Amino acid sequence: MAKSFFFYDLETSGLNAREDRIMQFAGQRTDIELNPIGEPVNLLVALSDDTLPSPEALKVTGITPQQTVDEGYTEAQFAKILSTEIFIEDTIAVGFNNVRFDDEFVRHLLWRNFYDAYEWSWKDGRSRWDLLDVVRTTRALRPEGMQWPVDSEGKATNRLELLTKANGIDHLKAHDAMSDVEALIAVAKLIRDNQPDLYQYLLKIRDKNEVKKLVNLDDKRPFVYVSGRYEAEYDKATVAFPLTSAPNGNVLVYDLRYDPAEFVGLDEKTLADKVFATWEQRQSEGFVRLPVKTLQYNRCPAAAPLGVLTANDGWQKIGLDESTIRSHMQTLMANPEFAERLRSIYERKKPYPASSDPEAQLYDGFLNDSDRLRVETVRNAAERELADFHPEFVDERLPGLLLHYKARSFPRSLGQSEMQEWEQWRRARVMAKLPQFMASMQCMVAANPSDRSQFVLQELQLWAESTMPAADD
Repeated sequence: MAKSFFFYDLETSGLNAREDRIMQFAGQRTDIELNPIGEPVNLLVALSDDTLPSPEALKVTGITPQQTVDEGYTEAQFAKILSTEIFIEDTIAVGFNNVRFDDEFVRHLLWRNFYDAYEWSWKDGRSRWDLLDVVRTTRALRPEGMQWPVDSEGKATNRLELLTKANGIDHLKAHDAMSDVEALIAVAKLIRDNQPDLYQYLLKIRDKNEVKKLVNLDDKRPFVYVSGRYEAEYDKATVAFPLTSAPNGNVLVYDLRYDPAEFVGLDEKTLADKVFATWEQRQSEGFVRLPVKTLQYNRCPAAAPLGVLTANDGWQKIGLDESTIRSHMQTLMANPEFAERLRSIYERKKPYPASSDPEAQLYDGFLNDSDRLRVETVRNAAERELADFHPEFVDERLPGLLLHYKARSFPRSLGQSEMQEWEQWRRARVMAKLPQFMASMQCMVAANPSDRSQFVLQELQLWAESTMPAADD
C-alpha cells in the first residue's frame, strides 16, 4: 500500500491518560502530498459512569458526558474502529503534541480493550509524526515565509489556534477535534511549501533508526535538538551531546548551552536529588536544574546535524557559538564518571508512580505469547461468549482488566459476584475523584460562566449525581 497520513486529534475528559478518557476523536486521511483521501472521521466515545470528567476540560470543549452516551460508541467499538479502519497498514499517524498526549490516550484505550497497545504505531509500515516539534524546529531554524505569533505578554507561542490566526488559516472552532485537524493539515502545507527541505528532513527523521544514525553512543557528536523542555527564549532549540545509555534503549543527552563544570563533580546523591526533585522543589529559590534529559528514539525527536546552523544565521538564532560548544563538550569528555553516575540514577527512575489499578499498569511489562493469544480471544468474543469465558491468564493484570472491559462495554456478561466487584471498584474511583471535581465546579460557578459554560456545568452536575453510588451500598 502507498503511504498515507492520518491527521488526528482528541478531546478528552482530562489530562491524565491513565485515568481520563477519550470523548471525541476526529481525523482525516491524506496522501503523502497532503491531498484528502475519503471522508473525514468525527466520532464520540461514550463516557462510562466510573469517570468524573474535568470541568475545566469540558468548559473548553463543550462536550458533555450525556452527549457521548447518546451519540457515541462504546470503548470496545471505538477500539475496533481504530484498529481496523483508522490505523491501517502504511499509515503515518500525525497530530499536534500527539506523541506526548494523544498517542498516550490511544495506547491506554487499546490496553483497556484488549488490543496491542503498540502495534498501531509501528507494525506493517505504520509510524507516527508530531507536528508540534516540526513547528518548533521551523520557528527556531527556518522561520522565513511564515508569521509567528506571540501571546498577550509578547512571548513566543506555538499554540495551534494562534499559529493559524497569524497565518490567515481558517480555524473557526479551536479545541473542537475536527476543526483542529483541518487547521493542522493547513499548517503542514504551510511549512512544506515555505521550507520544503526542512519538512522532508523532519519527516524522514521521525524514524527511530534515522535518529540513531545521528544520535548514538558509538560515535558521540553534538547535534541540534528542539524540545519543549528547552528555553522559550531560543525557541526551544539548543545543541545537545549524547552522554550515556538510558532505560529502554534510549540515550541521555546534555544541553551544551550550560557549562558542565558546575555538575561533573557532584556526587551521585546530589545528582539524584536533582533528577528526582518534585515540581515544587524545582520552582524553589536557589534550585539549579540539571541540564540533562532522556532522548527517546521512538518519540520522533526533532534532531538535526550541526550543519543546519551554518546557514540563515542559525547559531545566532539559538544564542550559541561553536567555541562554547567545544569547550563544554571537552569538559564532559574529560569526566566520563559523570555520565556513569547519571546512567545509574536514571535506571532507578520510574516514568509513572506505582498503581494497583490494572488500567494504569500498561507500562509494568509486556504480555507473554500465551496471554497474547488469550487477549485476542477476549476482544473477538461476543457478549454471550464473554459471560462464560474465564481464561487462565498468566499476567496478573489481566483478570481485573477483563472485569472492567466487560462492565463498560458488555455489562450483561457480568455474573452477580462480578457486578458486586465492579461496583466496589467503580465506587472507590468515583469517590476518590469527587472532592477535586466539586472544587472545580465551585470555582467555575464563582467565575460567572457564560451561557454555554453554564449548560456544561448543569450537565456535569446531573452526571455526577447519576454516578454516585446508592446510599445503601
